[in-house]
Amino acid sequence: MTREDFETAVGDGLDLVPAELADRMDNVVVLVEDDAPAEDPTLLGLYEGVPLTERDAGWGAGSLPDRITIFRNPTLAFCETREEVVEEVAVTVVHEIAHHFGIDDERLHELGWG
Repeated sequence: MTREDFETAVGDGLDLVPAELADRMDNVVVLVEDDAPAEDPTLLGLYEGVPLTERDAGWGAGSLPDRITIFRNPTLAFCETREEVVEEVAVTVVHEIAHHFGIDDERLHELGWG
């Protein structure tokens, strides 16, 4: 899958995220990178930012957007079809959005999103 096709699949995956969840996101951008960090090469997605539960009154002034990064090559290695890519991207984005809302990996595993 080309990068352009993968980015389209990411867009399709984002369309599967429930609107009520997406509407509550604040100052977040979703990006695509080819490779995951060297220390975790099979990582499918990563949230970088300040969770909503940790933001205080002074947070917003000049703050850069939080980032959700979807890693192309590990996702393609994990999935066999375009449909699987779209579904896995949606699951990965929901997982990373949960971090944006302050939900940690332990709780995500308890909820079946781990």
